[in-house]
Amino acid sequence: MKLAENLKKIPQSSGVYQYFDEFGKLLYIGKAKNLKNRVKSYFKFTPFLQPSPTLNLRIFKMISEAKEIKYLLVQNEQDALILENSLIKQLKPKYNILLRDDKTYPYITINLKDEFPRFEITRKITKEKGVKYFGPFTTSSREILNSLYLLFNLVQKKNCLKSKAACLFHQIQRCEAPCVGKIDKKEYAKIVNDALNALKNRTILTQLLEQKMLEASQLENFEEAMVLRDNIRAIKNSFHVSDIDLAKLKNIDIFFVHIKQKIAVILKMFMRNGKIISADNTILRNSQGFEKDELYKRVILQFYSNNSPLLCEQILVGDDFADSAQVQSYLRNTFKKSIKIHHPKIGDKAKLIKLAKQNTSYILQDVQNRGDIEAKIQNLFDLNETPYRIEVFDNSHLGGKATVGGMVVWEQKWQKDSYRKYTLHAKDEYSQMKELLTRRIEKFKENPPPNLWLLDGGATLLELAKKLLKEHDIKLDVLAISKEKLDSKSIRAKGRAKDILHSSTGHINLATSDIRLQFLQKLRDEAHRFAISFHQKKKRKEDLANFLTSIKGIGMATQKRLLSYFGTYDAIYNANIEELKIILSDKQVKTMISGLKLYTFK
Repeated sequence: MKLAENLKKIPQSSGVYQYFDEFGKLLYIGKAKNLKNRVKSYFKFTPFLQPSPTLNLRIFKMISEAKEIKYLLVQNEQDALILENSLIKQLKPKYNILLRDDKTYPYITINLKDEFPRFEITRKITKEKGVKYFGPFTTSSREILNSLYLLFNLVQKKNCLKSKAACLFHQIQRCEAPCVGKIDKKEYAKIVNDALNALKNRTILTQLLEQKMLEASQLENFEEAMVLRDNIRAIKNSFHVSDIDLAKLKNIDIFFVHIKQKIAVILKMFMRNGKIISADNTILRNSQGFEKDELYKRVILQFYSNNSPLLCEQILVGDDFADSAQVQSYLRNTFKKSIKIHHPKIGDKAKLIKLAKQNTSYILQDVQNRGDIEAKIQNLFDLNETPYRIEVFDNSHLGGKATVGGMVVWEQKWQKDSYRKYTLHAKDEYSQMKELLTRRIEKFKENPPPNLWLLDGGATLLELAKKLLKEHDIKLDVLAISKEKLDSKSIRAKGRAKDILHSSTGHINLATSDIRLQFLQKLRDEAHRFAISFHQKKKRKEDLANFLTSIKGIGMATQKRLLSYFGTYDAIYNANIEELKIILSDKQVKTMISGLKLYTFK
């Protein structure tokens, strides 16, 4: 047996091990200080080689499928951790816990080395000297930034300093016009300092906004007052209020993992200057359960690998976990900063952990109260996995023009960062879906497959998807949903559409009141909306581009200049005469305005 032979040769060295199935597909990646001891712990050797009964369900199933093991030797356990983390991110093995929530959080940044610095939102972190970062913000970063520019007379736009004349912002008393020397660097620095204090202490920010709101309402500027009210509400809701005396705790990142059966909640809380400035949670579901140690390791490594700066002085965790010392050492070496990962048992830090636990308990209870519709879908269609992550596909065109495809993603909620748009070239709908699915399959190495595909279509498209997956040796459940047809015409009617569900075992008709049908209809309708909106936008762009070219005196070179300045065709269409005169001559503006008046979007 190949696996048994592999096990005899494993050395007692630090390294990374990889399990493969009979088809050579990678199943799992792990690291070890002593490869021989670690790998042997997965097995029971008598009376024959088999998975150890002490393994959890997920790893037991993985070992049952494993037919070969390979390993890479490194100098020490620290190097093994780094290599393991890198390989998991690149190769995305089937049985490693994949944290798809790999977003980077927004930070508010300012470069104090600039002559007249201004604040911006960024997700990209650099190590440039003089650049300060504030965050991360899980919500309200835009509201906070807009409030800073409303309350403090900062340089409002990037291009302002290039201007040779004071702009509109100076005229409405929102900028001191350093572009024309109306304020010197020293005086401007005082404004920046006041803005920095308000950013650090959001109570100052909200108090100043409340004063502005009161002034607006007294002047009967009710629309402005409502905008200010919404900003105040968003900023206040972006941090938690608690009875813990946090002033002496300063800068701390908190991670808490709460697991209950097949559901895990990961909570991240960020404290800056003694105040919790933001919090975020991720809900994970896995039909084979989770390992708390692995989750803690993955979430911390992933968070600080996403170009996130290490702004905290300490990391608090809800539990001791196996590789905390190695993770701590990795962070110290990466960021050249002394950092400690700590699981507090007593004191104010323990109260923070208790607060995190209360939040995750509430989230878990809420998830359980809503029920597990995905499990009901699995039981109905006898799927291989609980479809906690679902990709839904639809395509759209009008007479073969502006042909597009859309993919939407559901994982407890709409994962809009994972939505994808496709410009398609095939002529008929069957070929268009084939092109769409093939392009998605080609990206599986970068973005692994979900638990389920749902297609807007019937049995023919279902068979197409199954054929494509088989050709690429991919095991993935597929369903299709087709609209009821009356007199050979499809109908779409919320609440009474008798849609047909197609699976590998045949088709199913459910009552229109069945929540399983309604759930799949909701997914299908979102994919349809997304594909249609992309199609309309693409056709609108094509139509307007063709129309502009048809206007006498507006050629391709002029179009390029307009696009370079305005950014989009919509912006060109909505531009006023004064804006158009920046790019065009008076004659061209007159010609274009008269032409656009005759144009109506289709």
